Amino acid sequence: MKTLYIVRHAKAEGQDFHAPLTREGEEQAGQLASFLKEYPVEAIFSSPFKRTLQTIQPFADCTGIPIKEDERLGERILSERDHPDWKEMLRKTFEDFSLSFPGGESNEQGLGRASSFIEDMLKSKEDHIVVVSHGNLTTLLLRYFDEKYGYDELFALSNPDVYLVEVDEGLIRRIWEP
Repeated sequence: MKTLYIVRHAKAEGQDFHAPLTREGEEQAGQLASFLKEYPVEAIFSSPFKRTLQTIQPFADCTGIPIKEDERLGERILSERDHPDWKEMLRKTFEDFSLSFPGGESNEQGLGRASSFIEDMLKSKEDHIVVVSHGNLTTLLLRYFDEKYGYDELFALSNPDVYLVEVDEGLIRRIWEP
């Protein structure tokens, strides 16, 4: 049975590509490694952002499973610059999936990346796959399977977080206890 373990990264020092995990985030990555060892994982795919790679590295180290970086799992960029009202802007992009701001990506485009990635995973030989991404893209990955995932569910995610998706059963459940 095809099973995806969709992971949001641990606590990080910022949002840019090179932002590392905080000290707390490093501890969370260790806890996540212990947690995921209970599952029959065969492959790991991660966003190439530093915080996602640091989140899953302890698990990769203890299992010997290599991390495959995939740019499609990178965070969705809201805008080319910071905005004090970014939460309101983000909410609007969930109301209108085609809405994008200068230098940013719409949710429609982000969902396109997420869909392309998931479709490749559904064709892969591995049945148990860890997928490590960011808050917005994690929400879009889950939305691929259930359209209820949106703005409110994004802000209900913790750092880190883990959702188990049993594709054949159509089952999505949060398995991480923050």
